[in-house]
Amino acid sequence: MRRIQLGATGPEVTALGLGCMGMSEFYGEADATEVQATLDTALESGCNFWDTADVYGPHTNEVLLGNYLKNRRHHVCLATKFGIVRNDDGMVGLNGRPDYVKQACESSLRRLQTDYIDLYYQHRVDPAVPVEETVGAMSDLVGEGKVRYIGLSEAKPEQLRAAHAVHPLSALQSEYSLWSRDIEGDILSTCRDLGIGLVAYSPLGRGFLAGKLTSPDDLADDDWRRANPRFTAEAMEANAALVAAISSVAESLGITNSQIALAWVLAQGQDIAVIPGTKRRRYLEQNCAVDEITLSQEHLTALDDLAADMPVVGARYG
Repeated sequence: MRRIQLGATGPEVTALGLGCMGMSEFYGEADATEVQATLDTALESGCNFWDTADVYGPHTNEVLLGNYLKNRRHHVCLATKFGIVRNDDGMVGLNGRPDYVKQACESSLRRLQTDYIDLYYQHRVDPAVPVEETVGAMSDLVGEGKVRYIGLSEAKPEQLRAAHAVHPLSALQSEYSLWSRDIEGDILSTCRDLGIGLVAYSPLGRGFLAGKLTSPDDLADDDWRRANPRFTAEAMEANAALVAAISSVAESLGITNSQIALAWVLAQGQDIAVIPGTKRRRYLEQNCAVDEITLSQEHLTALDDLAADMPVVGARYG
């Protein structure tokens, strides 16, 4: 599979990665046997860039990957995140204090059953702690050999610059897709000015752009998207026009909606990796086939024009 280097000095990864969050929660129940088979398929396909976080579960997603990778660790560039503090009742806040950074890293290493993390992100910048202090602690972890590369998630340009001055950032992980283009402009240009790679999460619009979801009734009762502003009945009905437009382009090329959505994100730069999440083999195989798809400038322009003409209804988060 095609590989890219994340940032000026970051790791080499497959441009098509694997988001593992949904294997543990948020998107309905997962079948353990199918999850295992999906991870097997990812390895067999050469998809080597896997993404998790301590907050997924909480903690159970790291445990899942730790159990799976304990005899396969060298095959995968493993990314995890810290900074969103959560208990079993829900999210309770952010923590970027240096002592917490080191505590969180030790806990992730234990759950992942490894002695190093390839790419360690601050999941969200803590407004109560200067980002320079947080990144200083992350830099210490690099010096200790517990972390190889560091990054931020959903950070602003000024935060990226302040953090990068303390220790080079390899990646910014932010939402980016045909229906989430907030980072275009200052954020993406700052990354490129500083030599920071972009890791695009939710490149399929949390599954909506795949064209299989038409109403909240298509979601499991415990699917968190039911509380997301873009997945109300009204928003889904309004946003269906964008999906229909994507479908028309996909059909003309003989590929799926998911493949054209992923190919569009990857076409936005050689410094971009995508981490679509899935817990099923068939979707992973479809995603991996994107490696062989190149959209023409005509198709890219058509997709840009379609997205511009159809403003998305609903905020990204509640």
